[in-house]
Amino acid sequence: MAAEIVNPQGELDEDAIDPAFALHRGGKMAVRATVPVKDADDLSLAYTPGVAKVCSAIAEEPELVYDYTWKSQVVAVVTDGSAVLGLGDIGPEASLPVMEGKAILFKQFGGVDAVPIALDTKDTDEIVDTVVRLAPSFGGVNLEDISAPRCFEIERRLQEKLDIPIFHDDQHGTAVVTLAALRNAARLSGRSLGELRAVISGSGAAGVAIAKILTEAGIGDVAVCDRKGVVSADRTDLTDVKREVAGFTNKAGLSGSLESALAGADVFIGVSGGTVPEEAVARLAPGAFVFAMANPNPEIHPDVARKYAAVVATGRSDYPNQINNVLAFPGIFAGALQVRASRITEGMKLAAAEALAAVVADELSAEKVIPSPFDERVAPAVTAAVAAAARAEGVAAR
Repeated sequence: MAAEIVNPQGELDEDAIDPAFALHRGGKMAVRATVPVKDADDLSLAYTPGVAKVCSAIAEEPELVYDYTWKSQVVAVVTDGSAVLGLGDIGPEASLPVMEGKAILFKQFGGVDAVPIALDTKDTDEIVDTVVRLAPSFGGVNLEDISAPRCFEIERRLQEKLDIPIFHDDQHGTAVVTLAALRNAARLSGRSLGELRAVISGSGAAGVAIAKILTEAGIGDVAVCDRKGVVSADRTDLTDVKREVAGFTNKAGLSGSLESALAGADVFIGVSGGTVPEEAVARLAPGAFVFAMANPNPEIHPDVARKYAAVVATGRSDYPNQINNVLAFPGIFAGALQVRASRITEGMKLAAAEALAAVVADELSAEKVIPSPFDERVAPAVTAAVAAAARAEGVAAR
C-alpha cells in the first residue's frame, strides 16, 4: 500500500490519498476557442488582417465591443484571498482553487464564462485601481472572498467608477437565497414576512447584506448580533458599517446578548460560525425557522434545530434546504449581461429572490423551501426576472 502512495521521486502522491487532489491536478478549467483556425483563410479572419476591421469598428463605436468580443458574456472573479470559505486569510495563490470552482459554476449553472483573478494585495486603493484597469475586458465583476469591512468599500467604489455590474457574492448571493428560502418558509406557515422577527448571528458581509435585503423585502423586524451582542444605536463601539445597520434594524430596541434576542424570535439566521446553546434555541417562538448556515458546523445542529423549529436550513449539501449561493449568482449575472445592465440594483436582487422562491412554490414542504442547485428551472427563472427588473429600473442598455 505504501508504494501506491509514493511517486517516483519518493514523495507522497496526494492524488492516491485523496480524490480531491486528483480532480484538481492541472486546474479545473481551460481557455477554449469558439472559432476554427484550421487553415490560412481561418487565420486571416480570426487574426490579421481580418481582426483589424473589427478593431477599427469598435474604436469608432465602442458599444460594438459587446457584439464582437467576449465582453458580453464573461465575468471576472476577483479576490485577494483574505476571507476564503472557512479557511480565512490564506492568500491569493491558495485561493485559486476556490476561484476556479466559482468560475466553472458560473458556466455550468448560468452559461456565463468567468476568469479567476487573484490579486497579490489587500490594499483597498490598489484593488480598486487594478480592477478598474482590468474592467475593459469584462462584462461584469464578481468580488469573492474579500474580508469585511473592506469588501463594502471596494464594491461601492468600483460601482461608482464602472458602468458594468459589480457584485460581491458573499454579501448579495447569500442574501438573495436566504430571502427566497424565508419567503417560502413564511408561505408554508401561512404568514407574511411582515409578521416575522428575525435575529441574525454575524455582522460581516453576509449578515449585513441579509439584514438589508430582508428590510427591503418588508420583514417585520430584524436584529443583527456580533460578538458583543445586538448591534444597537446605543452602543459606542460600532464601526461605520454597523452604525448604518443599527439605523435600519432593531425596531424593538433590543440590547444585550444574542441569546436574549432569540427569546420569542420567529427566525434565526446564522452566518457567524459560532455556537448557539440549545437552551437559547428553545426560547424561539413556536413554529420558528432556523437557518444555521455556517460550514462545516452550523451554529445550531439540525438535529437540535428540528426540536424547536418548523423549518430548518443549513449551508450544507447533506441536509435539506441548502442555502447555496450557486442558486443566485449565475442567473443574476446571466440576466444582467443579457440586457447589458450597468449595475445590479436592489430591485434586481429582490426579483431574483422572488423568482427563486417561485420555482418550488407549488412543491413546498418543511424540507423543500428552496430548490436544489441542480434544478434546471432555477437559472432561467432568475435570469429572466433579473433582466426584466433591470429594464424596469432603467439600468439596461437593451
